[in-house]
Amino acid sequence: MLKLYNTLKRETEEFKPLSEVVKIYTCGPTVYSRAHIGNLTAYVYWDLLVRVLKASGFDVKRVLNLTDVGHLVSDGDEGEDKLEKGAEREGKTVWEIADNYIKAFMADYRDLELVEPEVLARATDYIEEDMRAVDLMREHGFVYETKDGVYYDTAKFDEYADFARLNLEGLQAGARVEFSAEKKNASDFAVWKFIQPGERHAMRWDYLGRPGYPGWHLECATIIHKELGEPIDIHTGGIDHIPVHHTNEIAECFAAYGTKLSRYWLHCNFITIDGEKISKSLGNTYMLDDLAKQGFTALDYKMWVLSGHYQSTRNFTFESLAAAKQRRLNWRNKIAEYYQSNLPGDRDAMDGVMAAVENNLNSPEAFSIIDNANLSLEQWGLIDQLFGLKLLEDTPDISANSYALIKEREEARETRDFAKADELRDKLAELNIEVNDTADGPVWRYIK
Repeated sequence: MLKLYNTLKRETEEFKPLSEVVKIYTCGPTVYSRAHIGNLTAYVYWDLLVRVLKASGFDVKRVLNLTDVGHLVSDGDEGEDKLEKGAEREGKTVWEIADNYIKAFMADYRDLELVEPEVLARATDYIEEDMRAVDLMREHGFVYETKDGVYYDTAKFDEYADFARLNLEGLQAGARVEFSAEKKNASDFAVWKFIQPGERHAMRWDYLGRPGYPGWHLECATIIHKELGEPIDIHTGGIDHIPVHHTNEIAECFAAYGTKLSRYWLHCNFITIDGEKISKSLGNTYMLDDLAKQGFTALDYKMWVLSGHYQSTRNFTFESLAAAKQRRLNWRNKIAEYYQSNLPGDRDAMDGVMAAVENNLNSPEAFSIIDNANLSLEQWGLIDQLFGLKLLEDTPDISANSYALIKEREEARETRDFAKADELRDKLAELNIEVNDTADGPVWRYIK
């Protein structure tokens, strides 16, 4: 029985989909710069969600959006569009920036062995749907027009504060957004922005007789409506999405389509680096390429991420990453032990692993069980299906030539020709093989 923590209800509950196909929406990246390891953490956790659903017998249809317009630097209604800022930084067009960073994100996605979504939805492909959604909100009386855009009147949606447990009276004092004289309520937000005279904005579409572009939150509601239909089963994102982005999505969906957006909401927590918030000014915005320069693979990082629970706060250090890398090597050498013993696997251990991940995606508990289990190759294959760590693929049985070298070394030791034995040991080390001598004979393992 799969159980998930539902932010909507603030409790863990049994997952019951609406149909035989589980509909999932994952808030994707804003593609104005390279994703750092903190950004990528969420996608590792939601990959686990998809894998656990499939292992539990569900079919899945997932949409991941790519935000290439409308996300302002304030995450609200003020400031420069992030794509425009990226274009200015690099001397490229906004379209080039979006294309380049979508390619970079998907390259990282594949290096992490993440299950690709059934639909990759680029925000600029849904502009007509955005306009139609705003039309519907206007028809239903939920929005009003100002000189700089079309705004959602949050006072018209009685449940606006419920999802994030917002204090709207506090917001009226300007706690969340700068109060504008044209806004009816401080919590009101733009569903469509008009481009002001002299404002630089390359991505623009004519709507209501003026050039403009969609508000950031709108794309998710319209993409879900077109690609999945609401209500969906599961909506995922980071905890920072709760008070603004997801709250506004819920409001827009109700105003345009008269429906609930999602039945289950899952949110992952942040990571820090060396105890500090990830920040360019601190120089700790590591990319996967930066980890590679230190000798770590994307899957070493994925191992580190899944060693913690998606709802817990995590502190990344290179020491903890090294421990995750060693843990993955230890698992691979468990596979190496199986090649040499061919013992049956521990069925109870696999039952425990599944029980752990079906209990709100408890990967840390599952990993602890795997640490102490003896598993068959078939079971390691199931572990790979659950976590996407390429353990079997990266741990082939050694070649006949390597086995011959091990045998030759053992014979040299038996004749006390230790110089030859040492020479053969060095040859094996060049092949990434270490041999340990035991009372039952030589046992090999991978060095890295």
